[in-house]
Amino acid sequence: MSQTTVAPDRVEENATEDAVEPDKPWLVIVWNDPINLMTYVTWVFQKLFGYSLAKATKLMLEVHHQGRSVVSSGPREKAELDCFRLHAHGLWATITKGD
Repeated sequence: MSQTTVAPDRVEENATEDAVEPDKPWLVIVWNDPINLMTYVTWVFQKLFGYSLAKATKLMLEVHHQGRSVVSSGPREKAELDCFRLHAHGLWATITKGD
């Protein structure tokens, strides 16, 4: 007696179902405040992030004129640490998930 074996139907998987979106960075935002001097804010950006005077000044002017500026980005842990360090220097900062 002969047995017949039937192969299962072939199912193609949709690769997009398993695709994972790249993790979006967290953004550290510094907000304008009426207390800190512009020179101090520039100095803090240079000290904490190693920015050049030109870059620190540009970010400080964004804070001053636009009310806020994104000063760093990266994984959540780094953003939280950067935010904590800015708070320790008296600046108003928050973190948010990047778009």
